[in-house]
Amino acid sequence: MLAIAKVITLFLTFHLSILPVILADGTKTQTNLHFYFHDLPGGSNPTAIRVAAASVTSTSPTGFGATVMMDDPLTAGPDVSSALVGRAQGLYALASRDEGGHVLMAMNLVFMDQENNGSTLAVLGRNNVFDPIREMPVIGGSGKFRYARGYIHAKTYTFDQTTGNAVVEYNVTVFHQGQGSA
Repeated sequence: MLAIAKVITLFLTFHLSILPVILADGTKTQTNLHFYFHDLPGGSNPTAIRVAAASVTSTSPTGFGATVMMDDPLTAGPDVSSALVGRAQGLYALASRDEGGHVLMAMNLVFMDQENNGSTLAVLGRNNVFDPIREMPVIGGSGKFRYARGYIHAKTYTFDQTTGNAVVEYNVTVFHQGQGSA
């Protein structure tokens, strides 16, 4: 067990020490993005479905253990029929036994618009959906967003308590290798 811990420590030390060297060549670019995330678990064509639950989920006041897979549209405006920018693909899980609204987000933002087509941003972190504005980390990317690091400020635009459908405004700031837009 100790040997495994040493290998993991060595790997992380190497990985974290080489990253600044890779980005130190002056090609680091800041890109700011603005779009709307549509999480639609309700209706006849849901974009988010529950795929797992723990034995305690149904009796938990926080829904602890519920896990949802998503393929949510990202649009230029708050209406789901506005121009498609991309999709949020991944999962989220209710991660707190004691406090409601604490969600673990693990998703790729897959861009389909002309400017960023095929590029992705990887998001992994906590999303407290009851906070007016919450911050989630961007931990990586591909294509135009290679070596991305940054954050998302998310703000609920609308939420329907009956269907669970939500529209969330995303303001994204990332630093990455290569060309970008401000």
